[in-house]
Amino acid sequence: MRFPVVLHSDDGVRFGVTVPDLPGCFSAGDSFDAALDSVVEAIDLHLEGIVEDGGDVPVPRAIADHRDNPDFALGVWAVVEIDASRFDGRAEKINITLPRRLLAKIDSCAKAHGATRSGFLADAARAALHSGGQKIEDRI
Repeated sequence: MRFPVVLHSDDGVRFGVTVPDLPGCFSAGDSFDAALDSVVEAIDLHLEGIVEDGGDVPVPRAIADHRDNPDFALGVWAVVEIDASRFDGRAEKINITLPRRLLAKIDSCAKAHGATRSGFLADAARAALHSGGQKIEDRI
């Protein structure tokens, strides 16, 4: 799962990081790279708290959805990869049938994004559930 983050720096050295899709989740680092590393840990801890409180892992929105927010106006955008599978409970193997061409497209897209087929399908399912069942093609 990829979360957009925005980095701010007053001095060009230390960076504060905000996660727009997770209110209250933020981090910092002494360099750009250190800030990105620390925000991954912050997101992981934040998601753990949400799940422990009985909530669902939120589906991150696109950077474009956040750009008009004045709080992020002078920030630098980045995206961090989070393995949210540990928050979904125990994995269960299933047997599904898909058209061969669709499966090839899924595999190609998953590979291009450094994901597995299962991870891709799980992310697509989360996105569909988050949208209230709206067709994915209608949101693209």
